[in-house]
Amino acid sequence: MNLENIVEKEKEVAKKKPRRRKYYNKPKQTDKTQVAQTENVVTETKKQVEAKIVTTQETKKVQEQKPEPPRRRAPKKAEVQEEVKKPVVKTEKEEKMYVIPLGGLDEVGKNMTLVQYRDEIIIIDSGVTFPDDGLLGIDLVIPDFSYIESNKDKIKGLFITHGHEDHIGSVPYLYQKIDRNVPVHGGKLTLALIKSKFESGEVSKILPKMREVKGRDKIKVGKYFEVEFISVTHSIADAYAVVVTTPAGRVMYTGDFKIDLTPVGGDGVDFLRLAQIGEEGVDLLLSDSTNSEIDGFTPSERSVGEAFKVEFAKAKGRIIIAAFASHVHRLQQIVNIANEHGRKIAIDGRSLIKVFDIASSLGYLKLPENIMINLSDVDKMRDNKVVILCTGTQGEPMAALSRIAKNMHKHTKVKEGDTVIISATPIPGNERAVSNNINNLLKYDAEVVFKKIAGIHVSGHASKEEQRLMLNLIKPKHFMPVHGEFKMLKAHKETAIETGVPKNNVVIATNGSKVEVTKSSAKIKGKVNAGATLVDGLGVGDIGHIVLKDRQQLSQDGVVIVVFALDKETGKVLSGPDIVTRGFVYSRDSDEILNEANEQIRVKLKEFEDGAIKDWTVIKNSVRDLASKFFYNRIKRTPVILPIIMDV
Repeated sequence: MNLENIVEKEKEVAKKKPRRRKYYNKPKQTDKTQVAQTENVVTETKKQVEAKIVTTQETKKVQEQKPEPPRRRAPKKAEVQEEVKKPVVKTEKEEKMYVIPLGGLDEVGKNMTLVQYRDEIIIIDSGVTFPDDGLLGIDLVIPDFSYIESNKDKIKGLFITHGHEDHIGSVPYLYQKIDRNVPVHGGKLTLALIKSKFESGEVSKILPKMREVKGRDKIKVGKYFEVEFISVTHSIADAYAVVVTTPAGRVMYTGDFKIDLTPVGGDGVDFLRLAQIGEEGVDLLLSDSTNSEIDGFTPSERSVGEAFKVEFAKAKGRIIIAAFASHVHRLQQIVNIANEHGRKIAIDGRSLIKVFDIASSLGYLKLPENIMINLSDVDKMRDNKVVILCTGTQGEPMAALSRIAKNMHKHTKVKEGDTVIISATPIPGNERAVSNNINNLLKYDAEVVFKKIAGIHVSGHASKEEQRLMLNLIKPKHFMPVHGEFKMLKAHKETAIETGVPKNNVVIATNGSKVEVTKSSAKIKGKVNAGATLVDGLGVGDIGHIVLKDRQQLSQDGVVIVVFALDKETGKVLSGPDIVTRGFVYSRDSDEILNEANEQIRVKLKEFEDGAIKDWTVIKNSVRDLASKFFYNRIKRTPVILPIIMDV
């Protein structure tokens, strides 16, 4: 294409687009110049478009910054997902610890509680309970230590709230299962009472490490635990509540307590520190439920002293007082009043002698000079100058008061003019034994003071109003009643709900429950082995259900022993059978029944002989079944049948 043709074409384009005519009035250009000009036009147009876009974006930002009508902007999808994820992450990372009661729930006594966090465990109390009528021949009942034994490498410390048997009685047995280097923490009197158990040598004489504590002491244990002791009042000196803090939260255990505003001795209730603990926050409170069914306040221990003064003033002859050996404050009041009336004191009962020795040496029991005399010297003194202090408040068969009531005591026989004061109330299950003692004492015309209304005994446990006060001081997030039968735990639950604890935040557990505690919850998450281990003499745990059943059967219907001799080779009966009974029937009056049983057994043995049966197991079982059915059909008794075969 030549230059002329190009010019002509440009003129035609200019006619169609007059707005661009100015470009084509210029001098003629080459192809290269034309291309460059076209590129410049494109670039200019692009800049204008970009400027418009920027202007539009800025306008939009300004509009977004202007206040809009009160309408909430819908969250973006990413934000919604983030809000949903946050609680899930928190729950997964929330620390957990476990509170595991091994005793003291749905029962009175045998108190023991574990607190576990990660790979560490501490133990609070290690008590016993005493056998009821169904545990024939049993001396003590202690907790099942199997869970502790399987986790003994995790145990970092034992913490004792006070020195009563239901809190310290099984400590020597516990140290048969765990390392002796695990320290025991407790008050001065508590540790002395524990030490005496080891020194007696009944279980072991090897003492564990002991660390004395006082109110507000804080003890660091292991990697995670901090344990603080808080002074409370109870029926023994050196009683403490325990506060356990871990990274997972804080648990408080009141131990046995009452709110005594006029205590006989000790530091009293540390109300200030309890209130501070409440303000700092408690995730789970475990509280004593023993008196949760009793309205009002438990009277002060000082009121017992006033009642004793009245009885001492009325008494004309000897005064015999049965009291709990560990109730040091009450013993002190008795000593003081006896001294005021010019009476000497003789004591009887191994536990009382031990407590008098320990408490007086530590300064918890102050004895006036020459006030104590030997029990053998009582008869040498005038009756109105003597006080006999003894054990046996619960009707224990071998206790001093029981022997006095049966007139079986070596040194003391009850007589007319004596005043007998039983300064206790029967523990559930002991009512009949206590009543028997009272009846026997009254037969000798003694004056017996035993009713609670006489004021010679007050409980060491908090009643409903004191429990309410403790709950209001602590303000726990969650609550778990302990120390009591189920009805007591249930009553304490209702009290907690009344004070503002949400119903769903109250945990009713049983022995062995694994209670998971976090900052936001407390709930039962599984169970561990828990129960009772029976102590019979030196045997621990070797008496089971079968042995107890045999003992019960023996106590009810006695035993029948069937003895006969067999030829070892032929199985022929060489002598017998002979029948011996114990606790079943009196042989001289039951010859007819025993002879008939003997004849039936003889016939049965003859059948075995004729059949050449030589299996002793078969023979014994057959004789046992035959005799058992015979005696039941004849006299409706089921004695223990013991076939004894002698081979010749």
